[in-house]
Amino acid sequence: MTLAPNVYDAEPIPEAARVEIDKLMKSGDLFRYTAPENAPVTLLEQDFATYFGTRYALAVSSCSAALFLSLKALGLKPGARVLIPAFTFAAVPSAVVHAECQPVLCEVGENYRVDIDDFAIKLGLDIDAVIVSHMRGHTSDMDAIMALCDARGIPVVEDAAHSLGTLWDRRKIGTIGRVGCFSFQSYKLVNAGEGGIMVTNDADLVARAVIMSGAYEHNWSKHIAGSDPALDAAFARWQNKLPLYNLRIGNLSAVIIRPQIPEIARRVADGRANHDYVADRLNTSPFLQVPDKLEKEERAPDSIQFNLVGMTDDETRAFSDVAAARGVKVQVFGLSTDNARAFWNWQFITGEVPDLPRTRAMLMRACDVRLPARLNREELDFVAEILVMAAQEVMENTRAYGT
Repeated sequence: MTLAPNVYDAEPIPEAARVEIDKLMKSGDLFRYTAPENAPVTLLEQDFATYFGTRYALAVSSCSAALFLSLKALGLKPGARVLIPAFTFAAVPSAVVHAECQPVLCEVGENYRVDIDDFAIKLGLDIDAVIVSHMRGHTSDMDAIMALCDARGIPVVEDAAHSLGTLWDRRKIGTIGRVGCFSFQSYKLVNAGEGGIMVTNDADLVARAVIMSGAYEHNWSKHIAGSDPALDAAFARWQNKLPLYNLRIGNLSAVIIRPQIPEIARRVADGRANHDYVADRLNTSPFLQVPDKLEKEERAPDSIQFNLVGMTDDETRAFSDVAAARGVKVQVFGLSTDNARAFWNWQFITGEVPDLPRTRAMLMRACDVRLPARLNREELDFVAEILVMAAQEVMENTRAYGT
């Protein structure tokens, strides 16, 4: 009998990290600015800039920190209005509030992607910047979003915490907007427990972000690799003019992350194959529906989301309970108590809770199940069979007893 798979543990850290960890333990050299050059964090930034094909990368303490610094580096004034999708993690509106800005929420459809019609309407309401959350790796129509924002001169920040390795029209997600932000939290594709990174081609933006991240005095000079007059001038321009928020990442995290970069392509391929295999199984049920990806999107999923079809709130709860009793944990975004992805729980945002009926309806039936890339076919079959059987059992009981 197959046991329920463990979907919470990450993949083991590559053995190559152990040698570098041992060196750090012996030296005690954990601070990113101790070495004059080529500290592990500096090398990590160079590796990620190379991976993304961008001019710059800045590693920080979390993806939330990267989002916050992106907004501050854009020079947004207190009270600036930042448009975000209503389906995202609470850390995104929190970063907006942290940056002294006002989150403005737009609708998200049943396919978990930005409703472009509502986005266009909201964009006309004195919006100063946009954060596009590729929530759970679901990429919205970036062509439409960028066309609308570029026409108004509105900068776009990509929250790509869930989207490392995802492509849009053969371009890496995180390189389409002005800046892209990624996460190294344990449930993400690359795991350091905590941490984040931002990538950009904008010298002035990254210089501001570097200084505000905690590059006091002239430590920003350790971020210049080779000859870069534009970056050098930007650092000189902003020296002593910006606050220091101290959102740095340490060398220990960097040496854990760097050996995982060569694993990204394999993890993406395995995760996509696992997702698509389970999606095909779930779509055989009349009560479960996995939305199709957009035509230009190539995802890098480590979880699967699906909608419940024709179920009431009670039936939805029963489905979740039956699946959990058989070993598969299902999170229903809108029904899970105090879920941080349900916009009505973001009570730290000033003003009334917006009326977003499409997003609310989606969240009340949208399910989330972790599906790590390391799962094998037998484990995938277990997950898929439990979900299909749970839906069938709940709906058969409803039909039999009329409840």
